[in-house]
Amino acid sequence: MKVELHLIQNFAPSNLNRSDTGTPKDCEFGAVRRARISSQCLKRAIREYFAKGEIFTNEQKALFAKRTRLLPDTLVETLEKKGQDRNQAQKVVQALLKGLGLKIREKENELEYLVFLGAKEIENLVDKCLSYWDQLEAVASQLKKDEDANPKESKSKKTKEKSEEKLPKDLKEAIQSVLDGGRAADLALFGRMLADLPTKKISAASQVAHAISTHKVGVEFDFYTAVDDLQPLGQAGAGMMGTIEFNSACFYRYANIDVEQLNENLQGDTELAKATVAAFIDAAVHAIPTGKQNSMAAHNLPSFILVTVRPRGFWSLANAFVNPVKGSDIVNESIKRLDRYWGQLAHAYGEENIQKVYVNLYEEDLPNLGDSRVDNVKELLAKTLKYLETQ
Repeated sequence: MKVELHLIQNFAPSNLNRSDTGTPKDCEFGAVRRARISSQCLKRAIREYFAKGEIFTNEQKALFAKRTRLLPDTLVETLEKKGQDRNQAQKVVQALLKGLGLKIREKENELEYLVFLGAKEIENLVDKCLSYWDQLEAVASQLKKDEDANPKESKSKKTKEKSEEKLPKDLKEAIQSVLDGGRAADLALFGRMLADLPTKKISAASQVAHAISTHKVGVEFDFYTAVDDLQPLGQAGAGMMGTIEFNSACFYRYANIDVEQLNENLQGDTELAKATVAAFIDAAVHAIPTGKQNSMAAHNLPSFILVTVRPRGFWSLANAFVNPVKGSDIVNESIKRLDRYWGQLAHAYGEENIQKVYVNLYEEDLPNLGDSRVDNVKELLAKTLKYLETQ
């Protein structure tokens, strides 16, 4: 089954997701400039909300993944706490990670790129270090001899391949076996790609679109000054001044979950999968990016939430807004536009076997979405999960 989430969310003046120049992110859609919040920004906010939310148990939260380059140091510090010598632990960890084919900056003792690993995977890597300590020490010693003998080749592809060869096949397979996602809900949802370990890729069970404004948007500038509290009385001039770029926009947001893929990623744990679907919807509704929030406090929840469950396929409703929405009540008009476009898709392609339920902060019902309106998010979640259980 496929679960889809559609939201209309209007933000007051804000800069929730900015580019490298500090300006709010944007894009062109329907031949006009739109405000944009990137998929990565939304997913980060959702992941952070997971830890604060009440749907996951503490045991399930303990399995969450970490995205980091500091895996070598993390492993070394854990091994040190377990009584191992730090210098020797560092050599063993580097031998293990090099043997797996991961690239390490030895001087900084960190990976060359971010990896996304479940807490259980990290814990299991520590256990493998302890279980195969003597073998890994021997591998580390041999790698050091090879590097001393051929210092110019220390960073070459050929040497990387030699590092992998130094790890016995059975040991390498034993270590790789722990890289199974660790039943981390966030990793199961968002997936991972390990370029040096392609067999340990985890296909994302969810997709999150870039949020785009339903209407044309420009950028505005806030000129600010800051007073120096210790400046002598009577002395003119500000202690600091500058500008902040911002906008205000009503966004259409879209995301989906492939429930079968989610179950596979969570190793068949159906209870955890159920909690993950509920937590994802809850977080997508409540999580708000943190960019410039201390300056602007744009904590605006969605005005409209639609959840659909279907046996196959996905429908993004972004094209409802190819022609930008205009008028004084942009939020209500955006909701009506989305309902109208849903009706057009349903007429053209059919909506058999599609279960839908929505929350609308505006009083009027929507003709094309039918009698699937509920009063609140709690009821929306309950009906969605109940329908999934019957499939």
